[in-house]
Amino acid sequence: MAQDKTKTIIEPTDNLHIEVDKQHEDMHIHPPVAFADIWQANQFLKPLIEHTPLVYSRVLSERTQASIHLKFEQMQRGGSFKVRGATYKLSRLTEEQRQAGVITASAGNHAQGVAIAAAQLQVPCTIVVPENAPLTKVTATQSLGAHVILSGTTYDDAVQHALTLQQELGAIYIPAFDDIDIVTGQATLGLEMLTELPEADTIVVPIGGGGLISGIALAAHALKPSIRIIGVEAAGAASMRASLNAGKLLKLPAIATIADGIAIKQPGKITFPIIQQLVDDVVVVNDEEIIDAALLLMERHKILVEGAGAAGVAALLNGTIELKNRHVLVPLTGGNIDINLLGRFTEHGLISASRYFAIHASLADRPGELANMLNIIASMRVNIIDVHYQRVSSQIPFMQHEAVITVETRNRAQCETILSTLRAAHYKVEEAQAVH
Repeated sequence: MAQDKTKTIIEPTDNLHIEVDKQHEDMHIHPPVAFADIWQANQFLKPLIEHTPLVYSRVLSERTQASIHLKFEQMQRGGSFKVRGATYKLSRLTEEQRQAGVITASAGNHAQGVAIAAAQLQVPCTIVVPENAPLTKVTATQSLGAHVILSGTTYDDAVQHALTLQQELGAIYIPAFDDIDIVTGQATLGLEMLTELPEADTIVVPIGGGGLISGIALAAHALKPSIRIIGVEAAGAASMRASLNAGKLLKLPAIATIADGIAIKQPGKITFPIIQQLVDDVVVVNDEEIIDAALLLMERHKILVEGAGAAGVAALLNGTIELKNRHVLVPLTGGNIDINLLGRFTEHGLISASRYFAIHASLADRPGELANMLNIIASMRVNIIDVHYQRVSSQIPFMQHEAVITVETRNRAQCETILSTLRAAHYKVEEAQAVH
């Protein structure tokens, strides 16, 4: 059989052949990164970074009626994919540039990526992070030998301060996403995923400034032009979706999301046109959906991901994307979540899922009344985790007491059963806000 002249065969592994389509050269798409550059970056990075697991998710596959594979990139060096782009970027610097040192701004993950690369190459490194950056990311970056400076309340504030410092220090600025070498490094994740799962027809990728999804889209479309790429933004920082709607770069006046890793006011000038041409859609997920996704990953896959890292899974679960019968790749892009925030994630998610349930009760002022009610709840084999009891208040009728009891429950149906059982026992109860 004659070989298709539009295809070039490469060998990304010893045992697997992947066909790279060159038809895009005759189309309107002119990739700023050649596939050969991505391949070269992949070969360079292999001995320096982790080859993270690709895991089939039974629970997500059942819920979406698709075949879902998760790329555990939260297990990457530094806890996120960012080390790919940072390491490749620093490798491209001249010896003179390395001696001058590097500086960057980051919400945390890019900081660790740059710090790891700088330590490997013995390059002086300064990182500016927002003052509210997760403590775990700040301390991890410092432990890698970088000089960390806290400035501003957002990533964009940190960028402005870093650019000012760059002029003073004469260091080389390392962008978090808006740089061809950064995009090329991130593209290796797309190459790696499709090498492992060549039958994939959809990739769902979280979006901040667009460096990762740009790289993945370039690599994936070179390997498989028919593939569908879907981006996911946090609703409180949906700058890419707003820019795509407007057909030009827009800067949001303010952002607010628990997904700090993708909390960007404005997409990149380099990444935006790539996404316009190669990404099929960008959807948004809210913080509630992100929390639910992070909790599902903890419970069912026994892994810890940060808000940004769970955004792709959140989009699978909220039904925004048509996935039935598709083979889907989802990178879990980071796992650097602050432990204090993790506790709040867990509590909030359990309440939303009716796994924590609070009961407000009005009780008669007589001995044993509260104990009797608690015994009824306990007899239903429900675990009581908190009791807030109030005897004296101007808001409470004479000879009445109030209590808010927080219990662990299995689902909403059990919550309703508890209420109906207590009412049948003549207690005045209603649902209340859970007490932590």
